[in-house]
Amino acid sequence: MSNSTVISVIIPAFNEENGVGQVLNELPKEQIRDIVVVNNASTDDTERVAREGGATVLREPVSGYGRACLKGINYLNSTKPKPDIVVFLDADHSDYPEELMRLVEPIVQEKADLVIGSRVLGQKEKGSMTPQQIFGNWLATRLLKWFYGVKFTDLGPFRAVRFSSLLALDMQDKTYGWTVEMQLKAAKLKMRCVEVPVRYRKRIGFSKISGTVKGTILAGYKILYTIFKYL
Repeated sequence: MSNSTVISVIIPAFNEENGVGQVLNELPKEQIRDIVVVNNASTDDTERVAREGGATVLREPVSGYGRACLKGINYLNSTKPKPDIVVFLDADHSDYPEELMRLVEPIVQEKADLVIGSRVLGQKEKGSMTPQQIFGNWLATRLLKWFYGVKFTDLGPFRAVRFSSLLALDMQDKTYGWTVEMQLKAAKLKMRCVEVPVRYRKRIGFSKISGTVKGTILAGYKILYTIFKYL
């Protein structure tokens, strides 16, 4: 790839009016062609804040992290030219958007097809991940190694992927299994996968997944279900 590499960003957002604006402000916009915020059934001012921040805003009225990501992918697939690389990150300001080019670099250098921003290898602010998140992450990555022969330390949401590879993955999950589906399918297809350390901080606002017992249980079940589904 050259300096003309087309980079697009997809940010799923559900009631993130207090975080999404800061995420948009901190992205290295001079390096990015598209910033797509997918408003995933928000009931607050997420959409207005995202538009004011310069993002293209899509609406996905049915809740689901994977469903929002798929909406963004379908949109980018209709653009011309299509992007070379797509970066995913959350709208809650837990990631550091300014680190985006670190994730993209291995793909630009033709060393990777999928890059995961690893919070485990990087610096986590104390309290940024709950004990159940840390354990679930550890368990999922161990299962990926045992069953799919690929070594990951994290299922982190901050990730970059070659767009042609993303389409080849034929992503299907519409909820909590999205991240692990991407990683295990990349392993099955023998894609080049690497991790880079990223920083992680306490999110702005309340987590809809790890912040509730129900959300934690459902996410854990779906991640495990997805791992065994593709064996």
